[in-house]
Amino acid sequence: MTALPLPPAVAPRPVTDVAVVGGGPVGVFLAVLLAQAGVSVQVLEQRQERSAHSRAIGIHPPALEALAAAGVAKAMSSEGVQIRRGEARSSGRPVAAVDFSAASARFPYVLTLPQLRTEAILEARLLELDPHALVRGAKVDGLHDDGGRVLLSGTAGRVLLSGTAGRAGEPGTGTAFEASARITVAADGARSPVRRLLGTPCRTRELPDTYLMGDFQDSTGDGPVGVLYLESGGIVESFPLPGGVRRWVAHTDSLLAGATAGDLAALVAERTGACPDPASNTMLSAFSVRTGLARDLVRGRTVLIGDAAHEVSPIGGQGMNLGWLDAAALAPIIVGSLRGDDVGAALADFGRSRRRAAVVASLQAQLNMVLGRPLAPPLLAARNAGLSALFRVPAAGNLVARRFTMQ
Repeated sequence: MTALPLPPAVAPRPVTDVAVVGGGPVGVFLAVLLAQAGVSVQVLEQRQERSAHSRAIGIHPPALEALAAAGVAKAMSSEGVQIRRGEARSSGRPVAAVDFSAASARFPYVLTLPQLRTEAILEARLLELDPHALVRGAKVDGLHDDGGRVLLSGTAGRVLLSGTAGRAGEPGTGTAFEASARITVAADGARSPVRRLLGTPCRTRELPDTYLMGDFQDSTGDGPVGVLYLESGGIVESFPLPGGVRRWVAHTDSLLAGATAGDLAALVAERTGACPDPASNTMLSAFSVRTGLARDLVRGRTVLIGDAAHEVSPIGGQGMNLGWLDAAALAPIIVGSLRGDDVGAALADFGRSRRRAAVVASLQAQLNMVLGRPLAPPLLAARNAGLSALFRVPAAGNLVARRFTMQ
């Protein structure tokens, strides 16, 4: 897959209706929705270029519905892998299967697409609507809300004028800027600088689970099927990606920061019998798990969305989707506010409902992690037998499919 070129270097606009801090998939998606509604919006992104590290890959049906409203779901669905079936296996035998086609009439699948491509498609849509909406190399380090507008200040650097694989962006010049916006939205990640500038408390928790993840050429023969291997040494997850690639995620006893592709391949082979080729590895990452929830999502004329508002475990692939649903709920409130509507009640409901959605997603992810932890063989066999019996009840299988796909 060829990455889309980066947009030309632009300077921050001094005045805009909405400033979105953070140019990841959530911030850019919100900007698309606002630009479509005729709102003057600019996205201030600190990174000089897109990260080539493919983190989030799963896109669930509710998020696809929201992405369709932004005009990008069709492109993503045609490029990604549509997973309509998931299977759980243990010791080489099937335990249960889930049919995702029953979970949504319009999008009867979970879509997998590397985050790099997701971001590129969203950016292309935003630049189609406004070629100067995205400002790269813009670091926000000051925020002042006078009750009528928000004044953002920081430094802006130069960026690479076109995308060239393997080259880094030019170093920033450190030119100071100020940008005034009627509304500011923070979509700047789990360690949100804007949240810190606002002084908004965020309750975080480090969980004991650690994982090793990597992408390899797919030699399983499983095709577009997602597989969970429930093994006594810990779960191994396996998901197809475009281009004949498969992502493997294995629960580990500790954080294996120095692990190699061969280490992950060996772990996968030991637990599942599958043998990924280490030479085909294109991405490798060891990670631990942290959760977080901001106390307030709305502070004056600034709103937190995505990981800036709530951080959930990446297991289950809900984080990016949750952020998109935040943006979809927030966009019409912003449009109403800009045209003079009283949106106080809507904003309060937004804060309550999106915090509640984050709590539900976090609990779901933590349940997924509990099911993936190491378990003594007799206990594992008993649990697998129970799961197998449960999934033979159609209503139970449909419920699991809906919950897994965030419905």
